[in-house]
Parts: sequence; C-alpha cells; structure tokens
Amino acid sequence: MKYLIIGGVAGGATVAARLRRMDEKAHIILFERGEYVSYANCGLPYYIGDTINNRDKLFVQTVKGFTDRFQIDIRTRQEVTAIRPDKKEVEVHLLSTGETYTEAYDKLVLSPGAEPLRPGIEGIGSKKIFTLRNVPDTDAIKHYINTEKPKRAIVVGGGFIGLEMAENLHDLGIQVDVVEMANQVMAPLDFSMAAIVHQQLTSQGVGLYLEDGVSRFEEKDGGVTVHLRSGKQIATDMVLLSIGVRPETQLAKEAGLALGERGGIAVNDYLQTSDPDIYALGDAIEVKHLVTGKPALIPLAGPANKQGRIVADNIVFGNRKTYRGSIGTSIAKVFDLTVAATGANAKLLKLNHIDYISSYTHGTAHAGYYPGAAPLSIKILFAPENGKLLGAQIVGFDGVDKRIEMLEQVILRNGTIYDLTELEHAYAPPYSAAKDPVNMAGFVAENILTGKSRIVHWREIDQLPADTIRIDVRTRDEYRLGSIPNFINIPVDELREHLDKLPKDKPVIVTCAVGLRGYLAYRILVQNGFTNVRNLSGGYKTWSVATAGSCTPGDTKGTGFSCV
Repeated sequence: MKYLIIGGVAGGATVAARLRRMDEKAHIILFERGEYVSYANCGLPYYIGDTINNRDKLFVQTVKGFTDRFQIDIRTRQEVTAIRPDKKEVEVHLLSTGETYTEAYDKLVLSPGAEPLRPGIEGIGSKKIFTLRNVPDTDAIKHYINTEKPKRAIVVGGGFIGLEMAENLHDLGIQVDVVEMANQVMAPLDFSMAAIVHQQLTSQGVGLYLEDGVSRFEEKDGGVTVHLRSGKQIATDMVLLSIGVRPETQLAKEAGLALGERGGIAVNDYLQTSDPDIYALGDAIEVKHLVTGKPALIPLAGPANKQGRIVADNIVFGNRKTYRGSIGTSIAKVFDLTVAATGANAKLLKLNHIDYISSYTHGTAHAGYYPGAAPLSIKILFAPENGKLLGAQIVGFDGVDKRIEMLEQVILRNGTIYDLTELEHAYAPPYSAAKDPVNMAGFVAENILTGKSRIVHWREIDQLPADTIRIDVRTRDEYRLGSIPNFINIPVDELREHLDKLPKDKPVIVTCAVGLRGYLAYRILVQNGFTNVRNLSGGYKTWSVATAGSCTPGDTKGTGFSCV
C-alpha cells in the first residue's frame, strides 16, 4: 500500500510514525513545503525569549532521524499544489527548482494545519511586522531582535500565542504593548476571569489597549507607528501579529472535498473526508464540540496528535476507531500566572442558546497553613436542571493544570457538579487541602442548585433596586481597604446582633472577600425570617477585578493597579 501525507508537523508526523509501526511494508511519503518536520510548534515563543536557549531542542525529530528510524520517504521543500481524487494522485511542486511531478496514492492524509491571519491593513507588508507559525518565522524574529536590538514591541492580538510572545519579548528587556479588538484577552475565558490576566499584564509593565484595533501601519523614524481605530498612535520598533488563525483548506476545496459550516475540512467520526480514501486531521478540520454538539475549529496540538494515531489505525485496519470530538482544553503561562479553560464559556453557551448557571470560588492551591499557598480562582458553568458541568476556567499561580484536568474529565464523562463534590484527590498540605478547590467549587454549586444559597453576579450590582440592603460582612479593616459603593459594613460575627435593625421586607445582598462568609451570612439571614437574600458570587475579589477596567500607559484611573 502507498500512503501519502501532506504536512509534517504535529499531526502529519504522528500519522507517518504510527503507519510505519502498524505496517512495516507500506510505502509512506510525507510532503512538507517547509524545511523542517516534527518540531515543537508550541515551544517557539520560548526559544525567542531565551527560556529555551538551544534551537536544536525545538526539533522532536530531524528529517534524517525520522528517515533512519521509520524508513519514511520525507520530501521537504516540496509543496502539494493539487489533489486529483478521480485519479488518486497529487501534483507536487519542487520549491528548489520550480519543477512539478505527480505521485499516486492508495490513501491520502491531509494535515496542512492553519495559517496566521494577515489582513489587508495598510502598511502590513513592512519588514518589521512578523507572524509566528513555524521555524523560519522564529528564526526571522530571533535574527531581528539580535541584530536590530528593538526597545519596544507591539503584539496585535491577545490570544494564547500573543500573550506568550508578550511575556517572552518582555523577558528580553523589550517594552511590550498588547492591542486587542475585544474587551478582553484570551477568548476562552469569560471577562471576569480574563480581568485577572489584565491585572497581571499591567502589573508587569505591559501596556494593554482593549476594544481597539489597528487601522494602519506606518514606517516612520526607523520604526513602525501603529495607528489605532481610536485615533491613538503607538510608536514601536517591531510588531507581532497574533490575531488568530484560519484552517488551510485551499487544497481540499479545489479537490472538491466538502467543507464544514465553520470553514474547516468536513470529516466523519473516522476522520475521513467526503472522499473515503482521503483522511484529514489537525487544525484544518472541523470537529464536534462535545458540550454544544456543534462543529468547531479547535487548533490545539493535543487533539491533532491523538487524531493522527486514529487516522493511521483506521487506514491500516479499516475504520474501527472513532474520534468523538473535543472540549478545547487549553492552558497557558502568562508571566507568573497559569491560565486554563475547558468546555464551553458563557459566550459559547449563549451563542448556542444553552441555559447555564455560573459560580465563582477563590481559594489557594494547597493548604493555607503550609508556606507558599497562592491564590487559585475557579469559575464553573453548569446546567440549571441537573447540574451537568458545561465548562470551567481557572486562573492561579500553582496547581492549575491538575485542577483543569480534573474538571475536564468530569465534562468528558457528562458528569455533574455533584461529581465535583465527590472527587477523591491526592492530599497532603504541600499539594492541596483536605477539601480541594475543585471540591469547593462543587460544594458551592450544589448549594446553589439545592436552594441553600441564592447568588447575584458582579454584573448585576449596578442594576439592583434602590431599596436593596447591601451588606459587606468582612472585618472592618478589610472594609476600610476597599469596598463596593453603597455597601454598609456589618462583620459576619456581629450580624446576629443587628438582625432587629434590618428590614425583612426589602431585598438584601451580602458580600465578603470571596463568597464564604457571605454564604454564612446568607444562612443566618434566611433562617431568621429574611426571604429575599442573595450572596455575591466570588465576593469582593471577583467584583473588584472585573470592574477595574482596562489600563493603558500613563492611565491609572479606576484600575486599582499601576500602569506603565
């Protein structure tokens, strides 16, 4: 059998290696238009920032090593320019000579990936404007930094790669500003959780321009001036475009293969395209989102590698393995913070008309009495009718990765918030608490669903009726350090002494630092005849961060933290 693979990075290289392990006699040809195969795409920002200081470590396998071990015919700098399914052949362009030739196949695998968006903005052709997708892009950025010694950089786009690049450029001593058209960075997060990331960025001296886009670029005074739609202008020495990616589908489209509603290559459960002899995987395909049930584009390395294994097995043994879909579990380092998300966020649930309740909890990564306990914030989203877990987001400094994976497994198994209360975790004071933060998220959600607590969210505070009694139950010292406007201070330990002074015929909102003492106050009130009481989910911490606003250089108004 003769197998052709188009694309030699994560998914394509996985398919090739697995095919050889399963079929020693097969003729396997891998086409890669670039010079390199099987490299660590996700490690590229860290090489630029000198965290990874040896370029060779980026390569999982070299062409020679791959060929020697797996006896695969790897053809780099050769671009497949056409697929002819009726003839079961492809047309190949040799980039070194300009010649073309055809190659026949029994089975074909498409793993072309996704390409960075580079819109037609005036001035975008400047040599000082970069995108980051592959090793040559990395080398170009690294060379520019080493030779031109830029002092300032603009990152356009606040996604995972954009923020990883912001951190790594900052680590090189470059002043960095991030420009993002949305009102937040990191789209998988909801705004309230992204606000914690905003705070982290600005505390590190990163300028943050939210709800603003680029209107044009202008080469000026040896650098680039970035003109924003707001009218602001930022002078910089280099620009990194990171405004998203789109699946590379041109080959598939021209070959007559079906595309999905999101613009990716359509595949069935076996990862076959509309042509049964052509399989596809990775960033170029549409998969089922396992929470919404709808097609989604999920350009992540983990799913691509798993899909590669399934494709290879289905080619060799017939269609036996299916790919269920993905919930888009992702994680990133943003300076000292770790940021992770899984499942659906509020925006996606609203878009798909899925009812949900959300809940915030703030704790620490391990036992509070053990030194070094750092904050850990969790938001979960769950179905109001049965508590089915729909999504989760975590922002913290330690232990984020293991918690997001605990939550991910519950979502994948159609579990509920009640499962969170029963999760048995490995506990010792340096690693967790007897009641893990994931358990606590479950306990809080269970209280909401079973009617033991009613909540109000930070967005609703400004819309409360004028006659609402607003009570902050923190200590007086905490209250003096900052409070929500119009909230009076009655510490929870003194609340029972003031019950006779509070009207029972008016709505009451209680809050504390993170929600726990607010819940205690709620229980005191409702068991003493107060019938319209709600507790602020996530407490003052969630409200204060979410309402802080964005921060741009020289502007500290309303932020609660310093800007450069």
